[in-house]
Amino acid sequence: MTDEFTTEIYYDENADVSHIEDKTVAVLGYGSQGHAHALNLSDSGVDVLVGLRKSSSSRGAAEDEGLTVTTPAEAAAEADVVMLLVPDTVQPAVYDDIRDGLDAGDTLMFAHGFNIHYGQIEPPEDVDVSMVAPKSPGHLVRRNYEKGEGTPGLLAVYQDTTGEVKQEGLAYAKAIGCTRAGVIETTFREEVETDLFGEQAVLCGGVTEMVKTGFETLVDAGYSPEMAYFECLNELKLIVDLMYEGGHMEMWNSVSDTAEYGGLTRGEEVIDREGMEEILEGVQNGEFAREWISENQAHRPSYKQYRQAEQDHQIEAVGSRLRELFAWEAE
Repeated sequence: MTDEFTTEIYYDENADVSHIEDKTVAVLGYGSQGHAHALNLSDSGVDVLVGLRKSSSSRGAAEDEGLTVTTPAEAAAEADVVMLLVPDTVQPAVYDDIRDGLDAGDTLMFAHGFNIHYGQIEPPEDVDVSMVAPKSPGHLVRRNYEKGEGTPGLLAVYQDTTGEVKQEGLAYAKAIGCTRAGVIETTFREEVETDLFGEQAVLCGGVTEMVKTGFETLVDAGYSPEMAYFECLNELKLIVDLMYEGGHMEMWNSVSDTAEYGGLTRGEEVIDREGMEEILEGVQNGEFAREWISENQAHRPSYKQYRQAEQDHQIEAVGSRLRELFAWEAE
């Protein structure tokens, strides 16, 4: 097994902000990612416009930071680079509003490739299309930048009409602080499919379902909900922090031998590899994308039911009561 990376990783020395310094960048959206991108770009000396609806509640916050705010259509028409940082479900409608403002040689940029990969946005052939995606919530992108540190990110090129889209993407990544930590080169397809799979099978779907099922198993066996909560949810953070800091072995080295042996010998029994492969297939063949697009077109009836069921689960009520006992709850 090789210790070499299997893809290119770029750092500050590989990126030159001059590729974007003489351009105007429109950041559409001012949420978690939008505010971080806009502020970091501006602090790096880039000419930034923030594109928001006239009724947007974020306009005041952006203006208070000294940023120029206009409508998405006006921002796109004036800019050379347009970064779409509104939610995936809103992007196609926003794109319809800005499409006429995209000139030949402009760049349409994304931080997630869902709408390009699944054909919900079809950009004109004479514009560059790229992705710069920090692998972190926006508040950390901003905080790390202000501390002189960086946030790892991704770079992907979908369409290169000018021959300069990669260098421009690296310049953008440097201006928001990502090349300080490292930018991994990928593709729109790889980013989207691995991201959706990770969310569904592990990070959001798999973990929460495992926690709930473990909680239910203990409660149904007669153990107190409070003990079930501590064992199946509260202590999860301790384990994840250890893995985050030093990988699986850091975690195994930190827990008891009893916990290590039990985990190594029993863990596989609760994992459904076939189920994971089916989830991945549904992402790859577009089944999940079609389902999610249809769900939104129908005003999210299933989404609302699932969300309500999650909110009504016993583990939520138990956790709410127990978290009031924690010292950090009052901080």
